[in-house]
Amino acid sequence: MMQLPITPLTQENFAPFGDLIDWRQAEHFLINAGTTQRFHCLAEVNTGAEDGRAIISIFRKPQADSLPLRVTLLERHPQGSQAFIPLNAQPFFILVAPATEGSKPDLHQLKLFLSDGQQGVNYAAGVWHHPLIALQDGDCFLVVDRQGDLANCDEYTLEAHLELWIPALSASTDTLCVHDSNA
Repeated sequence: MMQLPITPLTQENFAPFGDLIDWRQAEHFLINAGTTQRFHCLAEVNTGAEDGRAIISIFRKPQADSLPLRVTLLERHPQGSQAFIPLNAQPFFILVAPATEGSKPDLHQLKLFLSDGQQGVNYAAGVWHHPLIALQDGDCFLVVDRQGDLANCDEYTLEAHLELWIPALSASTDTLCVHDSNA
């Protein structure tokens, strides 16, 4: 059994995978006759190829993911970035692996982050990640990503003998257990 700690979600720790979107740590300036704080350019949208354009969507999870969560799938978007910004200020998990040249993620480089609900992320193009892991029923996220003619979602299904589990949260739980059933 291998354990993967929950890495603190900071810009420095998340930089290999993209941008941390956290308005609380950003510089701002006043607009609209001094009535509004603008936290400008928290992340850049990468639409990649010439046919791409940035789109804004809402993703809603009617039911929270049950913990512990068995991880069976990772995905990546090779043509552009994908940002997730929580709308309900609820914590959520982020499971990522660096971009790779081939068609498989490097599972030895997986990182697990926990957003405090005020932090969003912008996955860099090609970064492997688990689909949205919401911890509260009805949680909503503003999503900014790429739409275009080129295929922009690769999926990798974990082999049957490899099981990754995200534990239930408790005061003493801060790891992701990785179990290889062939061991």
